[in-house]
Amino acid sequence: MLVIPGAHDQATCDGMTRRELLRVGGSAILGLSLADLFAHKSQANQPSANRGPGWNRAQHVIIIYLQGGPSHLDLWDPKPEAPDRVRSIFRPINTRVAGIQYGELLPNLARVNDKFTMIRTMSYTPIGLFNHTAAIYQMMTGYQADAVSPSGQLEPPTPRDYPHFGSQVTRLKPPTQPTLPFVMMPRPLQESNVVNKGGTAGFLGRAYDPYYLFPPGDDMDLNKMNRISVDDLQLRPEVPASRLERRGRLRDQISEGMPELEQAVSRYDLPQYYSQALNLVLSGRARNAFTLSQESTQMRERYGMNTFGQCCLLARRLIESGTRIVQINWPKVANSDNHSWDVHQGLPDRMRRQAAPMLDAGLSTLIGDLDDRGLLNETLVVCVGEFGRSPIRGVSTSGNSNSADGRDHWPYCYTGVVAGAGVRRGHMHGRSDATGSAPLDNPVHPRDLLATIYHSLGINPHTIAYNHLNQPRELVQGDVVGGILQ
Repeated sequence: MLVIPGAHDQATCDGMTRRELLRVGGSAILGLSLADLFAHKSQANQPSANRGPGWNRAQHVIIIYLQGGPSHLDLWDPKPEAPDRVRSIFRPINTRVAGIQYGELLPNLARVNDKFTMIRTMSYTPIGLFNHTAAIYQMMTGYQADAVSPSGQLEPPTPRDYPHFGSQVTRLKPPTQPTLPFVMMPRPLQESNVVNKGGTAGFLGRAYDPYYLFPPGDDMDLNKMNRISVDDLQLRPEVPASRLERRGRLRDQISEGMPELEQAVSRYDLPQYYSQALNLVLSGRARNAFTLSQESTQMRERYGMNTFGQCCLLARRLIESGTRIVQINWPKVANSDNHSWDVHQGLPDRMRRQAAPMLDAGLSTLIGDLDDRGLLNETLVVCVGEFGRSPIRGVSTSGNSNSADGRDHWPYCYTGVVAGAGVRRGHMHGRSDATGSAPLDNPVHPRDLLATIYHSLGINPHTIAYNHLNQPRELVQGDVVGGILQ
């Protein structure tokens, strides 16, 4: 019998546990070779005909990332019976779903919540202080970062990082049409001077990075989406399409005569990338999706004539063009003022006048518009932040100072919204306790939410990817939230 010493169930470089390898000797008498076992392991990562509710229902994903950490108590989960310093400062309102109330700042979402599931029990216990960058990295990749400082911040992005889930999806399930596979807008993920940590393809390589659509203008410029530039998706005037096609054919002829070169670069899939880029430019499909002026003024106003609203509209257009993953980062740096969700101070004014109206109009219109067009059945929409806000106003939970009307960071219980592609409609998953401090049942870790996204796309969340050291890593070590799927 083959015996390989080592820690119990430790993974080998081929993605198999030592327990599985120890079984090889005993399996040989049944005619199962080591090669057979590896083949069986590989097949386990492939889509099957039936993986339960929600499996492979999504063709597209739109993630609306509320970086900064919105107050679940003042938006989705008001506690009108809680003590004064806990309950929302905004009055509760009824919604389309009996027994579920929102804060008064979300009247439009209250009218369409029969189209989506609310998860009131997003929850995790952080490592160290729970500041934005570490939480963002975990939410986007499913993994805790290696380098976490006492403040919770991290080193800048590196090629060693775990990939953003959208990059993994791009690798495993590229779009079937000549369009951009993964778009991120309108600004990078950011806390202080740590920019885009968790927003790259990491060890998969830059070929799987998203297409970054970051129009010029600061975060207070709410008209920046009117200045979208996609010059890299169009031909220069002096290069007609026929000329570019001839160049492509010439390149193919040269490649056919240089098999050694093709073999040398095959592991980087350069021919595939070249063909995809060529088709992208020639088709014009992606470029046309960015032309918001093709939409009526009435439709644009429904979404909101601001950065967030127009990003939601553009997300719908990108999905129509065939884009697989669209991520909208809240258009304000995570830890800041004004319409940032990081409301350590000035919560009543900032949420009522700035952040909540934009969220309410943009998200409600997006969900309704997708549903009206028949796109919600194949598009998974996820709206979530990296954490919620502290149940008691005016206290410090993360080392930050807070005014009497502000709330600090709180990862132990907060709310997310999921819609479309097999997700139950008009459903509430999990219950928070009387103060919104902890789940009473059905806690959902960010890893579980990512596992559910992979599952909805027809990708086994435990599929193995190899990092920069050729070590096997699961896409995410989470469990599918089956209770929200049908």
